[in-house]
Amino acid sequence: LILPNNFSTSALVFLNGLALMYVAKIRIKYILSIILSAFLFFLSIYSITKYTDFGSKIIPRSVTWVSRIDGFLLEKENDDMTKDYQQVQSLVAIQNGGIRGVGPGKSIQRSILPYSSSDFIFSIIIEEYGLIGGVGVILAYLILFFRATLISFKVESFFGNLVTIGLIFSLVFQALINMLVTVEILPITGQTLPLISMGGTSIVFTCISIGIVLSISRDSTDRDYEKA
Repeated sequence: LILPNNFSTSALVFLNGLALMYVAKIRIKYILSIILSAFLFFLSIYSITKYTDFGSKIIPRSVTWVSRIDGFLLEKENDDMTKDYQQVQSLVAIQNGGIRGVGPGKSIQRSILPYSSSDFIFSIIIEEYGLIGGVGVILAYLILFFRATLISFKVESFFGNLVTIGLIFSLVFQALINMLVTVEILPITGQTLPLISMGGTSIVFTCISIGIVLSISRDSTDRDYEKA
């Protein structure tokens, strides 16, 4: 249902599913077979769309996927002037930031870089607060991931464990993908930075996810008190 309209979100859900299967102790050979099947499916869609017109009839958005992937791969072979405008400006913002940054609210690239308040907010953070600010954001997500992992270990319910891991993995994976796009390691995906990027729906669902994790943690703590 998600794949025909949004490849990056479907890939995020797929990675999250793999993580849950690993946590649920599904045999590695089954997980690897799913990965191989997904890779072959994607490769077939890519080839059909690139060399024929049939792929676009099956999945209309596949043309966009192929163009982004080809553009990203070709950029690695060409000079900097032919790169994607957004990622070039993102790298400029990161370079301007240096170690300490230019200062809060003094970003130059904020008015030049498209989607600077959503998809590329991490670049603006580094420009204004420098490498120190960027590392601080990364550490904040790592702390959130670490705390949620500890909660999952304390939960007695297997379902609660999977829910906690699934929600936090989804959040951290999305943050990681967003950061990798800003430094041009991945092609543009359209994924926002959770809790930081501007956007109503994204923030609401992220807060709901964190609220569910906190609810599971409270339930686990209450049971510990009852046992004591």
